[in-house]
Amino acid sequence: MRLTELRQRLQDLGCKPCHIDRLLRGWTQRCSYDNKRSPAATFFPAALHSELPAIEARLENLARIKSEHPAGEGVARLLVELADGQMIESVLLPRGGLCVSTQVGCAVGCVFCMSGRNGLIRQLDSLEIIAQVALARRLRQVEKVVFMGMGEPAHNLDNVLDAIAVLGIQGNIGHKNLVLSTVGDLRVFERLPFDKVKPALAISLHSADDNLRAKLLPKAPQIPVAELVELAEAYARATHYPTQYQWTLIAGINDSDEEMKRIAALLKGRHAVLNFIPFNSVDGLEFRRPELSRTIELTKRLNRQQIYTRIRDSAGQEVEGACGQLRARAEKTRPVKFAAMQTVA
Repeated sequence: MRLTELRQRLQDLGCKPCHIDRLLRGWTQRCSYDNKRSPAATFFPAALHSELPAIEARLENLARIKSEHPAGEGVARLLVELADGQMIESVLLPRGGLCVSTQVGCAVGCVFCMSGRNGLIRQLDSLEIIAQVALARRLRQVEKVVFMGMGEPAHNLDNVLDAIAVLGIQGNIGHKNLVLSTVGDLRVFERLPFDKVKPALAISLHSADDNLRAKLLPKAPQIPVAELVELAEAYARATHYPTQYQWTLIAGINDSDEEMKRIAALLKGRHAVLNFIPFNSVDGLEFRRPELSRTIELTKRLNRQQIYTRIRDSAGQEVEGACGQLRARAEKTRPVKFAAMQTVA
């Protein structure tokens, strides 16, 4: 079931916009209408009452937890199975955060990421994106949603923006707590300023050197890094939300002093946050994460230069659960051996 189909079905049952709004609020906020004392019992059109259990069942069937993998305090990776049997990943983050996927697979092909190993398999509908939030809210409170899981949100922009609109209105999530990540697709900058719900923006940067970035993100739009930062800065100033720049830190690749000088020059005076994400080991790749002391050193150095920099937990190192790895293991699309596998129950 797709969001457009759900809206049409509800309209066919005599629902007005206020009824559709109430149902979406109930689903995304984990409220039930089974109780006859609920205001919804008399609020909804009579024709909807007999259909409501079947509609709720279809919404519940959109996504279900296949397995859960704790990965540190307040963090757990969820392998989520969709109604057609495809699997994606969501991540419970500290302080009520949730990272959701927007595609099955990915077409960008970042060389350090498992999600795109088999390319793009299919898009997620907006309801499937929202369903990850509804599912996570069964486990705990969710107050922030980041669109940084499997997939490139800009390649599924209509569905992603529809999901953001529902989560920001019916889902009761603050607009600045909805964070859309992109490798730098221009369509994001064309669309976001005009949407009713304007999310915060995150840029998957990973290098301030154009040539190196093109090697790390071979299928990303080849926009000069300086131009990309200017576009992001304009949006940040318009919305008053700082742009988050994501930087997967890889030893000997993008952790050099020269890279730090370039990023410091680019972000000086910008409304921005730089997130260092230590690389998660992937079997078959020679990349490795820097020593923690090096990561801390770089973070302190940039902060001294007034570039607000923080180390973001890569959420899954101890369970070999970097983005795409849980799905790869479950699907057995690629044989992968994991050194730390014996630590997982």
